[in-house]
Amino acid sequence: MDYEETFAPVARLETIRILLAFATSKGFKLQQMDVKSAFLNGFIEEEVYVRQPPGFESAKFPDRVYKLRKALYGLKQALRAWYDRLKSFLLKSGFVMGSVDKTLFLLSGGSDTLIVQIYVDDIIFGGLSHALVSSFAEQMNREFEMSLMGELQFFLGL
Repeated sequence: MDYEETFAPVARLETIRILLAFATSKGFKLQQMDVKSAFLNGFIEEEVYVRQPPGFESAKFPDRVYKLRKALYGLKQALRAWYDRLKSFLLKSGFVMGSVDKTLFLLSGGSDTLIVQIYVDDIIFGGLSHALVSSFAEQMNREFEMSLMGELQFFLGL
């Protein structure tokens, strides 16, 4: 009942349009991935208790509640917890967060740059270096369960 922040940043449409235009002008292809069960990846800081789900009540302790250790779908804090976990992972991996749009991340490796745009549980990313792009996809797959959807064809109606 008394939780703090429940919101999470959402990519601005202008940022996505600029990213698409920038990728086109630089000649690199954007890739798309989807995080499976994204909201189950977030860690919650506050104590949250839930009732036993109907049909799964303990016969021995029917009035007990469960204390959550991780976020759960439907939990008000789930989206924020997911974003915080992903942001923390990207920052530890050397990315720099955009100053205007907090869902845009950049990784510079010498003359190569990798751009990552987050939209809730969908991620578009790309760069000129195939090795850097592949490395990022593998790194994300090791940390989270991902569906790599290949080259970006359609995103948010664009």
